[in-house]
Amino acid sequence: MQHLIETDDFELKEILSILDDAKRFKKERVNPVALLRDKLLFTLFFENSTRTRSSFEVAAKKLGAAVVHLDPTRSSTNKGESIEDTFANLGAMDPDGIIIRHEDNDIARKLADMNLASVINAGAGNRAHPTQALLDLFTLKEHFGELEGKKVAIIGDIANSRVASSLLLLLPRFGVELKLVAPKPFMPQEASCEKYENIADIIDDIDAIISLRAQLERHKKPIFDDYSTYASHYCITEEILDNRDIIVMHPGPVMRNIDISDEVLSDSRCKVLTQVNNGVYVRMAVLKKLLIDS
Repeated sequence: MQHLIETDDFELKEILSILDDAKRFKKERVNPVALLRDKLLFTLFFENSTRTRSSFEVAAKKLGAAVVHLDPTRSSTNKGESIEDTFANLGAMDPDGIIIRHEDNDIARKLADMNLASVINAGAGNRAHPTQALLDLFTLKEHFGELEGKKVAIIGDIANSRVASSLLLLLPRFGVELKLVAPKPFMPQEASCEKYENIADIIDDIDAIISLRAQLERHKKPIFDDYSTYASHYCITEEILDNRDIIVMHPGPVMRNIDISDEVLSDSRCKVLTQVNNGVYVRMAVLKKLLIDS
């Protein structure tokens, strides 16, 4: 039984196979043969989600799987049941996979160790969001082809971002050089990449920007009194991009005119909706990998 908790759970050749399958699924566009017929998946999201949850559900249904969404706000965890007991009861229903999002960095790994079904981490605290990192990788590779030597700037609340944590592990495996740009409260001190406080210091030496929103729900107290001040330094605007051949990405949700300006969101260089589209095909490929190929 194989799980996806962090991108390191997959060997390089497995990731390349996922990218190939995603490319094939996207090229076909129409629903493929129901590869996951007779498969049952539970989605269990303890934190809010629009893109990830719906993307997984669309991906599973395109492959013919049955999907049951469990609302934690109406589950027995609100009656004092531990998440481990909840998971054990779900496992007793013989699902093939459980897709989970939780604020606890370690819970997905703990549940995977119970080995009751394939566990797919759909976001854990600030530590990992492996399928988002994989779809970002797919989007970069789709645009550039060869990634060796490409330079990508991650800009924003890097310290609190599970997406950034996964990208820091994944992208260097493909030869991508990462540059981190953030104010000091948003900069992870343990990261070994080049660190900058000003976008101007890197803008002429990068191929892509991955912007991140301020993870307000993870801040114990407000870091900035006024996020317009933050935006004046870190919002990606047409003025910053100018005529440079740089693509702009964001895992969503985008805080308009704080993370990325309205004008850039409408710019052809902005790949935010391309990422959303690619997320369906990458997650289809991940489900195929875990539930069929393993």
